[in-house]
Amino acid sequence: MSKRTHDQLETEMEAGPSTATSLTPSTNGTTTPDQADVGLLKIPQKRFYRQRAHANVFVDHELDYPKSPSAMDWSFHYPQYFSYPDQAEPLPGQNTKKVEWADVGCGFGGLLMALAPMFPETLMLGMEIRMSVTKYVTDRIAATRQSQSLAGEGEKQPGEYQNVSVIRANAMKHITNFFDKGQLSKIFFLFPDPHFKNRKQKARIITPGLLAEYAYVLRPGGILYTVTDVKDLHEWMALHLNNHPLFIPIPNSELADDPILEAARTATEEGKKVERNKGDKWVACFRRAEDPVD
Repeated sequence: MSKRTHDQLETEMEAGPSTATSLTPSTNGTTTPDQADVGLLKIPQKRFYRQRAHANVFVDHELDYPKSPSAMDWSFHYPQYFSYPDQAEPLPGQNTKKVEWADVGCGFGGLLMALAPMFPETLMLGMEIRMSVTKYVTDRIAATRQSQSLAGEGEKQPGEYQNVSVIRANAMKHITNFFDKGQLSKIFFLFPDPHFKNRKQKARIITPGLLAEYAYVLRPGGILYTVTDVKDLHEWMALHLNNHPLFIPIPNSELADDPILEAARTATEEGKKVERNKGDKWVACFRRAEDPVD
């Protein structure tokens, strides 16, 4: 499937009264086409972007995805770190990084926005299948980037959120289209759809078949995080991960002081909702094992 142009991407991402034309403005010292005639952006309001809580992952959502990771144009998402296709030459520091963290089913982007200033040198990507929710996160990042570019020195966050982005994608089908083998060091599955009915459990985000895909894109030593408020789903995910030869369980005590796990538990909209309702959260983290020797 061919790559879309920047104009096509911008048209598809329009939504709500606080719409951003793109994830720019960039702070890399250049003026991009996306920056022309862009007024002040407002932080989007979720009520304008509401959608069903979950989507059917087996339906063709007319998603666009690259034929391979090398065909992906990341400049729309990370203009500070990637040069545009028509840019004369890359600026210093461009085209040297890759996305390292992926939040699968990122929802309204709470984890991404919490982690971005904590790890400003790490590129992280949210993958969300729902169109309106993806648009919300896109607008949220664009407004936050612009706010940071206008803020005083004492108000700027490390990295100014240039290291975070979101894409509308079905990770269950296309995660290997976006990431090379061993590219990711962290992958998150936070409060996924539990699919309670037996006949729908094949749509759960953690299954034996899908774990092979996740093991492919996660580098040895990388960590897979799962958090849910559904005990049955927690046991399901832990069972299949424990049974997979390339995933090694990490004792929760080992990650007790891990700020990333704390953000995974508390920064998402679902995580905050569970806390308000005084519900339980079930955590299981696994380290990617070394590849077997031939």
